[in-house]
Amino acid sequence: MTDLRSELDRQRGTERAQAIRALLARPLLTRAADPDDFFLVARHAAELVPWFDEHTGWRLSVEARQGYARLAKVSARPDGTRPARRLRGNQDPFDRRRYALFSVLAAELLTGQVTTIGILAGRLAQATAVEPAIPTFDSASREDRRAYVDALLLLERFGVLTATDGSTDAYLEHADAKVLYRVDPTRLARLLAAPQSPSRLPGPDLPALVREDRYDDDADRLRHSLVRRLLDDPVVYFDELPEAERAYATGAPGRRAVRAAVEEAGLQLEERAEGMLAIDPDAVATDERFPAENSVPGQTALLLLDSVLAAHPEPVPHAALAEQIAARFAELPGWARTYRSDGGAQRLLAEALAVLERFNLIARSENGIGARPAAARYAAAPAAGAKTPRPRRAR
Repeated sequence: MTDLRSELDRQRGTERAQAIRALLARPLLTRAADPDDFFLVARHAAELVPWFDEHTGWRLSVEARQGYARLAKVSARPDGTRPARRLRGNQDPFDRRRYALFSVLAAELLTGQVTTIGILAGRLAQATAVEPAIPTFDSASREDRRAYVDALLLLERFGVLTATDGSTDAYLEHADAKVLYRVDPTRLARLLAAPQSPSRLPGPDLPALVREDRYDDDADRLRHSLVRRLLDDPVVYFDELPEAERAYATGAPGRRAVRAAVEEAGLQLEERAEGMLAIDPDAVATDERFPAENSVPGQTALLLLDSVLAAHPEPVPHAALAEQIAARFAELPGWARTYRSDGGAQRLLAEALAVLERFNLIARSENGIGARPAAARYAAAPAAGAKTPRPRRAR
């Protein structure tokens, strides 16, 4: 009987860890888009809600009947590396225009539960016309229609909008396309993951928007801050932490608390003199992988990292890395064809370095690019038993 109970406890722990990582990868889980993960989260909701509150301070809402779960991930560190992405074509990141239209659309959707793509476009034009900081939406402009459709499709992906008649894509070709939507106002209200209401702030103030008033205990604040970073970033270096967090992370009680949280999430924690690394062995909580063999910037990043590691501790000048890419072009004429146009090598260099920065493997200086400690894991002859850092996570 004892063995059976232990096995059931182990199985529940494994499922709970999978649910945690699923929420880290997709903080807005829907029954329609992610049925397996949604039902897993719903099944363990009673334990997951207090788990996130205790270890991260993040609020988890699970609405089983409405078919969604929302993890409100709050961070005081603005992160521009995880943008919203278009659901068409190459899934390029949202630009300022699309973010602006998305935000205005969300406000306009608060007025009713049924609408059409034409009514929304009209309201969008009226709302942007009275906002001097936002260019007026023009449905006659094809580029505006593209941005509008991208914003609508993302709202559909979140389950805020449901097209009950017609297809949103039809608006790309014709501004008089007929599409009928049903609006989910409850899910719309859950989109904003901020502890402070923007309507109560005197103006646009990001630090005030994410200010959390819940902390009257420094130990809770430090633990939450550190666990949040480890759940979000591939590597956390001690020299990047504020002094109080660094002291907490290197002290025995802090290390025990952080390790317990990370391991309960199904991750493996490695501690080094320079920092901590949380490894996701199953790559469940993933929005980007490194190395990425199917990505030209990912391949280039690995290529450049060899040079950076070989020169360590000296930085490698940008010009030397650009020459390396040019040599690769000459060596492999069929490789990276989309980067063969004018300025393509510099664009590829910038994208490859951005990949390495997102994984915290390099540091830029006025003298060039230097390797950070975690980069050593990708050396040509890694240390025995070395594991690959877990991929990054989505917000």
